[in-house]
Amino acid sequence: MKTTQPKKSRAQSPSSQEVNLLMSLFKQGRLGEAESLAKSLTVRFPQHGFAWKILSGLFHQKGRQAEALSAVRKVVELSPQDADMHCNLGSLLKSMGRFGEAEVSYLEAVRIKPDFVGAHYNLGNCYYAQARHVEAEACYRKALQIQPKDVDVLGNLAKSLKQQERFAEAEAVYHQALKVAPKHVESHYELGNMLQEQAQLDEAIASYRQALALKPDHSDAYSNLLLALNYDERHTVEDCFNEALHYGQMVSRKAAARFTSWQCEPMPKRLRVGVVSWDLRKHPVGHFLEAFLGCVDTDRIELIAYPPHTKEDELTVRIRPFFAQWKPLSCQNPEAAAKVIHADGVHVLLDLAGHTAHNQLPLFAYKPAPVQASWLGYFATTGMAEMDYFIGDPHVLPSNEQKRFREKVWRLPETYLCFTPPNIALEVNELPALTAGYVTFGCFNNLNKMTDAVVVVWANLLKATPNSRLFLKTHKLNEAKVCQITRQRFVDLGISGERLILEGASPRAELLAAYHRVDIALDPFPYPGGTTSVEALWMGVPVLTRQGNRFLSLIGESIVHNAGLPDWIAGDDKSYIEKAVGCSVNLKLIKRIRAELRQQVLVSPLFNAPRFARHFEAMLWKMWEENREM
Repeated sequence: MKTTQPKKSRAQSPSSQEVNLLMSLFKQGRLGEAESLAKSLTVRFPQHGFAWKILSGLFHQKGRQAEALSAVRKVVELSPQDADMHCNLGSLLKSMGRFGEAEVSYLEAVRIKPDFVGAHYNLGNCYYAQARHVEAEACYRKALQIQPKDVDVLGNLAKSLKQQERFAEAEAVYHQALKVAPKHVESHYELGNMLQEQAQLDEAIASYRQALALKPDHSDAYSNLLLALNYDERHTVEDCFNEALHYGQMVSRKAAARFTSWQCEPMPKRLRVGVVSWDLRKHPVGHFLEAFLGCVDTDRIELIAYPPHTKEDELTVRIRPFFAQWKPLSCQNPEAAAKVIHADGVHVLLDLAGHTAHNQLPLFAYKPAPVQASWLGYFATTGMAEMDYFIGDPHVLPSNEQKRFREKVWRLPETYLCFTPPNIALEVNELPALTAGYVTFGCFNNLNKMTDAVVVVWANLLKATPNSRLFLKTHKLNEAKVCQITRQRFVDLGISGERLILEGASPRAELLAAYHRVDIALDPFPYPGGTTSVEALWMGVPVLTRQGNRFLSLIGESIVHNAGLPDWIAGDDKSYIEKAVGCSVNLKLIKRIRAELRQQVLVSPLFNAPRFARHFEAMLWKMWEENREM
């Protein structure tokens, strides 16, 4: 019996009707039908690239990156001189974190088509993602030679200049971009970021508001606006709270498919606890996590990490073993990321960012876990109805604070912070004032915390201690112009510029060693130090903090109180100056404190990781039980 074989098409390419149908299905979002037709066409016409292109786009849109990569490689194989497809291949590889291969693809696109603006731009982005900012700048400038008014390229050039701490040049480029396109949202937003980092808060807030006027659902601009408002005491707690509620309403509206049921085990022996954070690395959040994570009882708690990226450093390598699973959410939109977490059956999901950089709050709006809490990275309400708890301690969350939070506040019994001692062989030295002949006050916090109100108080302190010096050390002071502006702020208040010691960033060991030149650390306000304060204490340097009226401005009080230095908490500006002056003339006191302080803080709640872990575990279980019964 003969079998009939299907006749192979003699045509070398699909018909125009088939091409049009495939395009129509794709544009209508009928992706299943489009995929079936595209696959059929690749079987019938394997040497024709059109269906492969569509298939790669479909796979990419569905998050099936390996299949998308295979399809794009097929197109490149069929059309090796197609610069666009080499560029597309580069973009897909970059999205997968395969930067070396992506670079090769972009360079090939540029070789084929030297005036290809998109390839130069994307190659720059590839370098930028690897912190190769000088090379990124060169790519952006090449693109601008070809297309001088490309606002996206201008914006990324400004970002690369900012990363090189060439702030004046970066600001000029942002303004150039806005001259080309006054309604370019990202230029307003990124300009706001740079202005905020330089403590130009009013200008930063204006830029964020302009970005939001153009794009009201720009969640990052909204988060950074909230951050900026909290830096300045002229903006009331009520103002910040109301703005946060508006943010919460906005992200809730965008999260259309919110989960209302969950897949987690109702009576677990171990709680599955998800941790969402960009900062599981060398970062203040990482330094506050490391020792604690190592003490978590894995018989009671199963930790799952959800970093939004695949980047790692030596701290990441050290903490990864503390997690039962490590599941990067790279290239996932908030809804897709929420689906991944929901499918994992997480009981409690922790946000470690709040409204700080690279936060993932929009995914929490989908409520992927039945219990969600914000901890560690932020200092005020997220404003989100979907965030169940905000974690603090009795110092940062006194009894009247609940009204300022959309979440239910939860107080750990002693401290909400537990620091990891630096793994650096560095001893505490003798009090530097004994040999210098004068007292050196120091602050190593970000410059944007040094508001005008802080400068006034510090200037008055320097006037009250005529021979003293003020030592400021932070990365923004790498640039000469920023140093000039900083000195001038004090000169305008009658303080000679020579009384300021200004230094830029250093590796961590050198940064800690710089405390050998500091007698008393000064906390800024209303945004005090966190990591900087605990590092100063570890180096034997007492920290003078000023009490405030909200979680943010009470962080210093929590740190200093838990370190056993309650006398170093000032109630107001006058007390702040008086305490600083009193200590500066009592060298015997600060010499004794310096000699004893490291050992004192190492046994305090601030560094007692096993004790902190037990408190944290108990809190997680109570949160779960409280919600399970509802």
